[in-house]
Amino acid sequence: MVKLRSLILALCRWADRATAVLCGTACAVLVASVLAIVVLRFGFDTGFIKLQNLAGYAFAVLMILSLPYCLARGGHVRVEVISERLPAAYIRVADTAALLFLMVPVFGLMIWAYWPDLLYSWSIREGAIETGGLGGVYLVKTALPLAGGLMILQGLGAVLSPEARET
Repeated sequence: MVKLRSLILALCRWADRATAVLCGTACAVLVASVLAIVVLRFGFDTGFIKLQNLAGYAFAVLMILSLPYCLARGGHVRVEVISERLPAAYIRVADTAALLFLMVPVFGLMIWAYWPDLLYSWSIREGAIETGGLGGVYLVKTALPLAGGLMILQGLGAVLSPEARET
């Protein structure tokens, strides 16, 4: 049991590092593409639809992958009006129950419900909506179930972490 717990925690740490790299890359691509769009539009009176699509794709990936990144650092939102008056042990039990009985089923359902659409998108190699746009929409759509899986993994990591047992 201890070996499985440490394996899951190691997987969570590795997934968190990979998510951080993906978020950082998406952020850099977003900043660079928006800067290029502004310079090209206002400096040279020209534009590229593919560059605008790239900015949109980078933003989508950054936003969806920021959720598991935030969860891994305990940055989730909570209403502190009630919980600040409760004992730490109660909050830990409530967090564990919420992670296991609410978050895991919701994100599991999200993956399950979205899977057929994702498979179809991959089968047709879904491209851009606009004429002349950047292809690869199916790659961006893959970020949604990936983020759902990462949320489940980070939630399990939060429940199994050594810090969780100290409170």
